Amino acid sequence: MSDIRPFRAVRAANAVAARVIAPPYDVMSEAEARALVAQNPDSFVRVSRPEAVLPEGVDSHAPEAYATARREFDAMVQSGLLTRDDRDSYYLYGQTMGEHFQVGLVAAFSVHEYDTNLIKKHEFTRPDKERDRVAHIDATNCQTGMVFLAYRDQEPLNSLIVQGTRAAPEWRVTTEDDVEHVLWRVSDPALVDAITRAAAELPCTYVADGHHRSAAASIVHRERAGMPGQHAWFLAGLFPASTLQILAYNRAVKDLFGHSPASFLAAVRAHFDLDVLSAFGAAGPVPEGRGYVTMYLGGTWYKLTARDVPSDPVAALDVSMLQDRVLRPLLGIDNPRTDKRIDFVGGIRGWQELVKLVDSGSHAVAFHMHPTSLDQLFAVADSGNVMPPKSTWFEPKLRDAVAMHPLD
Repeated sequence: MSDIRPFRAVRAANAVAARVIAPPYDVMSEAEARALVAQNPDSFVRVSRPEAVLPEGVDSHAPEAYATARREFDAMVQSGLLTRDDRDSYYLYGQTMGEHFQVGLVAAFSVHEYDTNLIKKHEFTRPDKERDRVAHIDATNCQTGMVFLAYRDQEPLNSLIVQGTRAAPEWRVTTEDDVEHVLWRVSDPALVDAITRAAAELPCTYVADGHHRSAAASIVHRERAGMPGQHAWFLAGLFPASTLQILAYNRAVKDLFGHSPASFLAAVRAHFDLDVLSAFGAAGPVPEGRGYVTMYLGGTWYKLTARDVPSDPVAALDVSMLQDRVLRPLLGIDNPRTDKRIDFVGGIRGWQELVKLVDSGSHAVAFHMHPTSLDQLFAVADSGNVMPPKSTWFEPKLRDAVAMHPLD
């Protein structure tokens, strides 16, 4: 079952939501965060990336940075940019990106269910990133970043979410990336109770994105054991799987690990059928399905067709086959999580970004993946395994300051 609770959110005030809600902390560089705050001083980036308002060169993990996060958070509350709702509520968060629309339930979820794997994971986390989020939660005493959860579609929860969106929203704004965001507040006791009971019928949920946020919430709860507060619960948005959109998560490698282009191509042919893409349609040189990868090398696009696809749910992922057959044995990338020779490029940037990287000389070869599916993500999580790093890129991203979970 899924144990969820309504809560009194701290959130962007209705009249200023367009200025306050911000991209999640982990999708921007420090330079991008500074530029965003310079352009819009009301952005919640002041809190989520406090180094953006500190002198350049200040360590983003220094105590000064976390103290600044708390100071900026309090200032946004005092100025009216952030407000606290007066009673426990659920929230519905809708996003429209082009033709794609998704809406999910924002609630407080059980840390115990995360710890006991009723909320299932598919990625390893890094201790340094966990501690960063723990320090941020401790400083602000608030979970400011939303964990992105998914569930296999199930009635009546789907219908209750739709029912909640028929009311007038708190706000509706379009952000600089042309994504429309809408927030509904659900405080009617009957609807709140119905949502709670419907969620209890879900056998499990899945972390789609936000593994470090959820892991940090678990650490905070453990470290605050016996202390008062709402630390046994964490902030998340829960979305039906049928509405979600996963884009490719591409790879670019800086050198060929001693290979010449010709010897590298010959080595790739040992594991993939290799064809030159001399022409491609309007979608560009992207893989048309699972089992395919496209590769850009020396000004030419190639199509790589996998041989002998494994039956294991992790090994059968396109990202796994590329890692196991090319990146590790041919390019010497044993640990893509830490190797500085590989960069990961979100599919939102398009195949053109891969061409740019290679043609600029900063990278030697780039790979365009086919998006991992939700079914594959669920199969890996159900098996108790994890995916290779950077296997999924969800769009649109859930914004910060839409609804936040204070721990007091």
